Amino acid sequence: MRLLERMRKEWFMIGIVVAIAGAKLEPSVGVNGGPLKPEITVSYIAVATIFFNSGLSLKTEFADSRLHASPCVFCSDFNQGSWWK
Repeated sequence: MRLLERMRKEWFMIGIVVAIAGAKLEPSVGVNGGPLKPEITVSYIAVATIFFNSGLSLKTEFADSRLHASPCVFCSDFNQGSWWK
């Protein structure tokens, strides 16, 4: 039972080790033009995911106090995002 508890506690480090081992065993998955499409996923999807996860970790009091600014932020992000090709 201790091994299972330890794995639950260290799930992130285990995931990193598995990801690195997978990359070592099959590097063709992550090359440009490969099935993972790193030219798109790294530059857009990964950055958006990082900011989304950061937003999820905010306290609700902070988010509620800033709620009035969200439509303005959404519009500016949408407008600037439409400029990109």
